[in-house]
Amino acid sequence: MIPDIGRGWITGMRRASLRQSLRRGDEREPLLVRYGAAAWVLPAGFLVIVALVGQFTGPSIQVGNWLLMVPLLAAGVSSPKVTAAFGLLVLFLNRWANASMATTELRTEDFLLGVFAVLLAIFISVVRARARDYVLHLQSAAETTRQVLLRPIPPRWGGVEVAARYLAADVEARVGGDFYEVLSTPHGTRAILGDVQGKGLPAVSTAGAVVGAFREAGYHEPGLDVVASRMESGLSRHNFLKSALGDHEERFATAVVISFATDFGSVEVVNFGHEGPFVIGPHGVRQLPQEQGSPVGMAELTGSPPVVSHISYARQETVLLVTDGVTEARNRADEFFPLRRCLERIHADHSDGISPSCLLRLVIDALLDHTGGRLTDDAALLALRPLPVESREA
Repeated sequence: MIPDIGRGWITGMRRASLRQSLRRGDEREPLLVRYGAAAWVLPAGFLVIVALVGQFTGPSIQVGNWLLMVPLLAAGVSSPKVTAAFGLLVLFLNRWANASMATTELRTEDFLLGVFAVLLAIFISVVRARARDYVLHLQSAAETTRQVLLRPIPPRWGGVEVAARYLAADVEARVGGDFYEVLSTPHGTRAILGDVQGKGLPAVSTAGAVVGAFREAGYHEPGLDVVASRMESGLSRHNFLKSALGDHEERFATAVVISFATDFGSVEVVNFGHEGPFVIGPHGVRQLPQEQGSPVGMAELTGSPPVVSHISYARQETVLLVTDGVTEARNRADEFFPLRRCLERIHADHSDGISPSCLLRLVIDALLDHTGGRLTDDAALLALRPLPVESREA
């Protein structure tokens, strides 16, 4: 049994390490992936242990046969060339051990067993290396998709300080149906964050259609109502195309579009059935209108796109937008993550305002504490705050 204080320390260290990797933007990679170049240390260490056992117990064929485990271990962690090198070394050591014992003769079947074990290890290593290369190729394709859908956003963009994070529940895929974007336009800074219904490549394709429509209309159209209509039209055309290809499932997305006026004295918000953004600043924590309209792709059910809400806004306030991967994250007691309560605690410690990057860091820390470091759904977070006039780029 581990004492409570020891268990708490171990858990705290694990979560602290996970937080640090998430702040860097790293994924939780297995040790053999992270330290693959040094994986040869494992079979080499086992080889040394067997050699030391042979020295203390006296040379024997039985101890020499233990060496056959070395190339098999190398096959699971190292490249085929390294595995072959260990295999040849083991065969040599077996022959040397036999030659050093004048009273013992190495039988033919023992030697053939060694050769077969080495060849089997090399075969396993080749198969494993090809499978790993295939997985890396898929990860590279997923990473490319993520960069297109969730392209990097400068920390200072369009007169606004920005922080964005995407936390993938599936470490191997690294991309899902959550999306965000921030545009610097002639009509002010505009941002979107949303979540597509469904999973996998269809969700990614749908998210791409929504984000693509927002990037085009959000830059050129002065009215946010027109931007909303263009997004609805874009997803409708996307669903029509998928239907013509045999996929008859109508997909939709919940999203929030927020537009900062050029003087940053107010914001416009269009909510497509999504959780309302939170605002944290000197005056406390408040939530902007939420779930006012139908999701993107379902306007036909209501007959019109969502309305545009005009809301006053103070320069010291930071806006936080999240997907349901945050608000619906559960702990072991099956309790949802209390986002508002978390923001109120943060406000108590930062009553004069908080930067977007600091806000995301604190929210992610609290989210990981709540879930024990395990997310069951992808989560996207986007925080924005207008920069002081003297800090903005010309």
